[in-house]
Amino acid sequence: MSVFEYKAVDQSGATREGTIDAVNESIAVSSLQRRGLVLEYIRKKGTGGSILNKNLTIFETVKSKDIVLLSRQIATLFEAQVSALRIFRLLSTETENSILRARLSDVADDLQSGSNISDALAKHPKVFSSFFVSMVRTGEETGKLDTTFSYLADYIDRTYEVTAKAKNALIYPAFVILTFIAVMVLMLTTVIPRLSDILLETGQEIPIYTKIVIGVSSFLTNYFLLIIVAVVVGGFILFKYYTSKEGKVRLSAIRMAIPYVGTLYQKLFLSRLADNLSTMLDSGIQMVRAVEITADVVDDAVYGSVLKKAALEIQGGRPASEVFAKYPEFPGIMVAMVHIGEETGELGKILSTMAKFYRREVQNAVDTLVSMIEPLMIVTLAIGVGVLLASVLVPIYNISAGL
Repeated sequence: MSVFEYKAVDQSGATREGTIDAVNESIAVSSLQRRGLVLEYIRKKGTGGSILNKNLTIFETVKSKDIVLLSRQIATLFEAQVSALRIFRLLSTETENSILRARLSDVADDLQSGSNISDALAKHPKVFSSFFVSMVRTGEETGKLDTTFSYLADYIDRTYEVTAKAKNALIYPAFVILTFIAVMVLMLTTVIPRLSDILLETGQEIPIYTKIVIGVSSFLTNYFLLIIVAVVVGGFILFKYYTSKEGKVRLSAIRMAIPYVGTLYQKLFLSRLADNLSTMLDSGIQMVRAVEITADVVDDAVYGSVLKKAALEIQGGRPASEVFAKYPEFPGIMVAMVHIGEETGELGKILSTMAKFYRREVQNAVDTLVSMIEPLMIVTLAIGVGVLLASVLVPIYNISAGL
């Protein structure tokens, strides 16, 4: 038998706190709910006040998969005719992520105070995006919250899958390159200095490429700490710049200018853009508002800026296809499909088809990029190691041959 601490709200709206003896947490929750209490939290006594526990929460983040699971749970509970307040109270006790648990508890408090769901969610923009809030607001207006949360779960799941695939494809090459740099630095600061002393003591003529390697090694050895400080400071300055508004635009432009990688990112953003718009249009959100929200959640400075300009022109009465055609960021096939969607009244369905098309394109591009990078890295690493070894071994061989 264990003791659980809880905080709950009774049927009169009064807050109640106390402890309960139960075999496990599920039985404790069931027992309290039978008393007509709506739980804010419940935890095993002695486990909630740890300083270590509280400090570790600063490292937690709310991941996309947490929001996917949350959306599916909410949709299921709405289908079961459970009230919104009870849903968010229940999920605030069941969710493992401490940040999300606290936010859900805040949402439940707002609902109890008379707020609607979308307004309560909008108070936590770091957890619930403007797209998420707008979809929920539409669900409230149409009375289809269960369907809306199912749409949200499917959309976030698709977005997470495509983004994760693109990011994961770049992890392996980045790891190999960083390992190669670390090995080269280690050799230049530990192995090469000892061998260079031997070569210089012989007094024989040293090839120019060996002198270059020895010079680089000497520089790294003598100014290693200064280089580390410079890299850290430079990295911090670049980080601050590229997280600024101007820096984000510059980074996006650089990213798009890289051969093949730029095409991959363009397809990724177009997939996200089309999926976003189709989901909102199918939910009853007007085109202008859908474009404005997409500009905030597309996660690219260039496309965000273009979409904000496009929203203003669409608001002025111009068709979306005509507006998109002005910007090179939208390829001709997408403009043509949007035009067909406007003429047939099936724009949401057309954009959903485009989203599927670009998701496949992203997956194919990632697979091709990985297959190209692996042999390229092997050749580059082989050349780098070969040059380093040759610059040392050739002079040693010449010295041995001359003895």
